[in-house]
Amino acid sequence: MIDTAQLVQYLFFMVVFLFSLSVHEAAHARTAEWFGDPTARYLGRVTLNPIPHIDVVGTLIFPTIAFFTGALLFGWAKPVPWNPLHVRDRRTADIWISAAGPISNVLLLALFLLGIKGLQSYQTAGGVIGGTVLEPLFQMCVLGAFLNTALAVFNMVPIPPLDGSWILPHFLPRDLANAYDRIRPYGFIILLGCLYLGVLSGVLRPFMRIVHWIIAA
Repeated sequence: MIDTAQLVQYLFFMVVFLFSLSVHEAAHARTAEWFGDPTARYLGRVTLNPIPHIDVVGTLIFPTIAFFTGALLFGWAKPVPWNPLHVRDRRTADIWISAAGPISNVLLLALFLLGIKGLQSYQTAGGVIGGTVLEPLFQMCVLGAFLNTALAVFNMVPIPPLDGSWILPHFLPRDLANAYDRIRPYGFIILLGCLYLGVLSGVLRPFMRIVHWIIAA
């Protein structure tokens, strides 16, 4: 049975999650535009409005199941398309467009941590957080810090179709890069296998511990 408190927490979670995903996808889109490709702009993806970025299954259903079951957060938004014919240096563009999403999550992580530390300093100075409007703000900052840590780290794992899988081939010898590219059609299956076996949890855990230590310090 889902109680009112859990529903409120779910709403907080979805607000922060949709905002973080929107920043992530808008960063991909804006970076593609910086490199000369207007495709994402024409499709309305250079925006923080979450609606153009939402994938019903990946953005709503899977994260909702993860929230209420306590499973590892697993979700995605609609991928931002870009046309390599519109850029001069495809290698550089591919690296930066792919990295822009995780980088934006690292910046959001820093922003949320600053918010947490600011509120903690306010409380240390005698301010009241509990029972005021600052309490949900603090909770959302903590949630945002952990969510953006997960999004940044998870997306840099070089398993297709994650962002890291578009970066890694540019740093591999040609033959190895071609071999790596041949596993792309099976990437989602590999990703699910890594989730099931706890590989991704193991990758995320040390980063989550660092963020927890920063918050608790």
